[in-house]
Amino acid sequence: MHFIAISINHRTANVALREQVAFRDDALRLAHEDLYETKAILENVILSTCNRTEVYAVVDQIHTGRYYVQRFLARKFGFEVDDIKDMSEVKVGDEAVEHLLRVTSGLDSIVLGETQILGQMRDAFFLAQETGTTGTIFNHLFKQAITFAKRAHSETDIADNAVSVSYAAVELAKKVFGKLKYKQAVIIGAGEMSELSLLNLLGSGITNITIVNRTVGKAKVLAEKHQVKFDSLDALPVLLQQADIVISSTSSESYIITNDLVESIANQRKLDALLLVDIAVPRDIEPGIDAINNIFNYDVDDLKGLVDANLRERQLAAQTIADQIPSEIDTHNDWVNMLGVVPVIRALREKAMNIQSETMDSIDRKLPDLSERERKIISKHTKSIINQMLKDPIKQAKELSSDKKSNEKLELFQSIFDIEADNPYEQARQHKENKAKEISARRIFSFE
Repeated sequence: MHFIAISINHRTANVALREQVAFRDDALRLAHEDLYETKAILENVILSTCNRTEVYAVVDQIHTGRYYVQRFLARKFGFEVDDIKDMSEVKVGDEAVEHLLRVTSGLDSIVLGETQILGQMRDAFFLAQETGTTGTIFNHLFKQAITFAKRAHSETDIADNAVSVSYAAVELAKKVFGKLKYKQAVIIGAGEMSELSLLNLLGSGITNITIVNRTVGKAKVLAEKHQVKFDSLDALPVLLQQADIVISSTSSESYIITNDLVESIANQRKLDALLLVDIAVPRDIEPGIDAINNIFNYDVDDLKGLVDANLRERQLAAQTIADQIPSEIDTHNDWVNMLGVVPVIRALREKAMNIQSETMDSIDRKLPDLSERERKIISKHTKSIINQMLKDPIKQAKELSSDKKSNEKLELFQSIFDIEADNPYEQARQHKENKAKEISARRIFSFE
């Protein structure tokens, strides 16, 4: 069995292409089933987000499995197989495991260290598990990857430092005010940056938010979408008297907030600080306002310094996480290698215990007058003999798991002890066949 990962992401395809190969949420279950019924695929998980579409698969042959996955994606989205090859990267074996670990922990994201991908990966795995397209390998590997990512985020600061301007604006507000829950905020503008700022404010616990815009209709649409207030730009002087935080991002050619405006409302305000954050280029807020008592003005250059410093912190944390990945790969490989050994050890133990049981039956027939205590003592000692005899053979069998010729040597091991162990690879194929039949039957039943 082989593990492959085929990824279409921000490095391999532009946003226009990525939009064309993204699965709708309501189509993912069927996609899992369609791929699972494909030849050579033993297990599969499909991840589809706004920035990446990825297929993880356990296959019986690398080249055949890779082709069938690429053909599956081509058919689903109306591309030629060669088109999918051009816009995707393929990882196999240890590289595929490394890719999964990097993606899940946020090291492969556009925004380094973002945590949303962890939840998306978890949801993708749970859906595949619920659909029945995962088995022994992926049930273990994806749990390992999710656990690793959680630990990486909890033990490092990779997700703690803002690396986008809109997020940095809100993080700056936290540094000025501490907790933001009961603060009042005004967002000037109704574009993409304004919406990102709004989402970050909502995420920080602020609910008293007003969106103002020169075109009131746009402010209304954005406000109703996120259940906050809206107003016209003419209301800004009154709003500034009550606001604690103002984030401005418009395309205005002149200043929205001037020194004169701030001076006129400064006397109407309490002693509470007013934080003005200007993320527009050209600037919306006139320079020099921060000279007015208890009013602080920051522009994109100020935030860029914060973002750059935070990015360096994230990069250091990312390197710490990346350094742990080789150990995780080794752990996974050790577990996979033991898959072929465990059935052999189990078969050896079962044969030995059957011999012990038959021996006790023979003793019972030949010495029928043994007391229960005497019988327990004999049983205990015969089991002890067996365990001591098995100790070295079992140790040798475990060591075979990392041997390059482990399959051949395990076959010899079974021949020497005259045992027959279950083949985990055949079990995987049988599991796939049974699950595929269940999926087909379920579809027929649903259609009827």
